[in-house]
Amino acid sequence: MRAKREYRDRDETQVAVLDALADRHHDGMTVFELRSRVDADIDELESALAELKADGLIEATEEEDRTVILPESHAIGQYDPDEEGSLLERLREWLGR
Repeated sequence: MRAKREYRDRDETQVAVLDALADRHHDGMTVFELRSRVDADIDELESALAELKADGLIEATEEEDRTVILPESHAIGQYDPDEEGSLLERLREWLGR
């Protein structure tokens, strides 16, 4: 699983966080686990987590004296990059034609 298509236009770090969480959507991940999977410094990661939380795309829970971050179910799903169509189709969509 990966972040749904409608959330893939977000900041690169936010998309990477959603993709990492989608892989472990039932168990969630700690910040340290996310840090090992997402290529971003801790400040970027913290900022991405704050924005995703504010937008209702992730939740944080306390489990056994540690904070676990889980994706909201509406933020993840099957993602097929071939669904996006050709470059020409994406340009037409972007230009509104």
